[in-house]
Formats: sequence, C-alpha cells, structure tokens
Amino acid sequence: MPDWVEIALRTLLAMGVLFVLTKILGKRQVSQLSLFEYITGITIGNLAAYVSLDLESTWYLGLVSMTVWTVVSLGIELLQLKSKTARDLFDGKATVLIKDGKIMEDNLKKERITTDELMEQLRIKNVFKAADVEFAIMESSGDVSVLLTKENQPLTPKHLGINVGPEQEPQSVIMDGKIMDEPLATIGLNRKWLDTELEKLGVSIDNVFLGQVDSYGQLYVDLFDDQIKVPKPQKKAALLATLKKCEADLEMFGLSTKEQNTKQMYEQCSKALEEIIGEVKPLLIR
Repeated sequence: MPDWVEIALRTLLAMGVLFVLTKILGKRQVSQLSLFEYITGITIGNLAAYVSLDLESTWYLGLVSMTVWTVVSLGIELLQLKSKTARDLFDGKATVLIKDGKIMEDNLKKERITTDELMEQLRIKNVFKAADVEFAIMESSGDVSVLLTKENQPLTPKHLGINVGPEQEPQSVIMDGKIMDEPLATIGLNRKWLDTELEKLGVSIDNVFLGQVDSYGQLYVDLFDDQIKVPKPQKKAALLATLKKCEADLEMFGLSTKEQNTKQMYEQCSKALEEIIGEVKPLLIR
C-alpha cells in the first residue's frame, strides 16, 4: 500500500477516534477547561497526529495511549464529582479580587493580575468604576464574577414589590426557510397558524431566515433579504394575543387543580375573559 494512502486511512481513523473520545469527555468550551483538561486535550491531539503520520509498525500504540488518557481524565472527573478536595486540586480555588469595595492587592499578585487586566475584566461586565463593585471573585476558569453595590444594582420588579409570572423561552419555529414542527407543537401552535401570521406580515416562508414566537404568541421574523422591511407587531394585536394567552392559562390552571372551588373560580374567570375578548376583538383587529 502506498504511504500516502496509508497516511490518509490512518488520518481518517484518528479523526474518528478523536471525535468519539471528545464526545466522551464532554462539550466544554476551551475557556471552561481546567488546566488538567487543557493538557489532556493537547496530548490527545498530539497522539492523534502520531497515529496519522507514524509509518512504523507501532502506530497503534498511539491509540492505546489516547484511550488511557481518556480513561484517566474520566476517572478524575468522576472523582471531582464526589470530592471537594479533588476539585480544589485539579481545578483550583476561586480567588477574591475585590471585597467590601476594596481591591485585594495580595490576591492580585497571587494570580499575577495587573490593575489594567482587572479593570478590563470589570469593563467586560459593563462596570467602569471599581468603586461600584461590592465583591469580585476570579473563578477557577479564569472568569471574573462581579457583584455590584446595592445602589448600583439594576432595578427589578422584585425591588418594587411587583409579582410577575415566569417568562417562557422563545421558540424558533422557522430556520433557513424551513418550518420547525417540534417547537411549534411545544407552544401548542401549528402550521396553519404560522401561515396566517406570515400572511399578515406579507412575507413568504422561503424568505424567512429565522422566525421566533415569544411567550405571548407574537411572531418575529428576520428575512434573507435585508432590504425588505418587516412590519412591526401592532400593539393592539399584541394585546389581543396577551388576552388570549391569559384565557388559555386560566383554562390550564383549572384543569390542573384538584380543588373544586379553585377549579370553578378558574373556569369562571376564563369564561369572563372569553366574553371580554369577544367584545374587544373587533376593536383590536382594526
């Protein structure tokens, strides 16, 4: 067999083995790898190159070494799941950089971080003044987590004593001009509804690069042709969708509860809301 054919076959074999071993080790990003995991990745990559290019009869030993590295790495990960000491040993401990608004210079020196690098990490978190930080810690991955002082934290409904319902993640129902049936079914919609909404927007399914439906049942689309402007959702239409969602939620709550009084209350509220929707719908669809 010619050398180039043998190298090509070994390369394909090494790629296949490397893919399998990578799937076994998990799908962390490079920035999330510990030092040992980083070394393991580099070593397995080098061994794969050895298997591909070594023309001697011992090339298969590279596969043995790759397997051993993978097994050892998996063993260490399992040990880390059960032992805090093992996690501290292989991943390292987090280091406090700012505490009570004061920069910990000794810890900066310990991690060999300059003031410029610290401020860069703060700016990545949209913090431009060190005085605005109550607590900052360097994680074992190298990322810096920041807690702002009370007066600089963003205002939330909780601060105002407002109770809000849970927000559901938007579902991507169109990708690359193709309808995704599973996300549609997840939110209780179908292709007929989607066709109706696209018709309202005046766009063709073939021209939709991405289409998403939010928790209020509102469809947002991005087109392949950026020159075409998509009409923004009307406030009246969004209000009608919200009312219908509230009605559906009340019906669902009524079906899921076992207490008879509560069930009747949900059903009464749902019917009352249904009547209201019937009265205001002609005004909202103008």
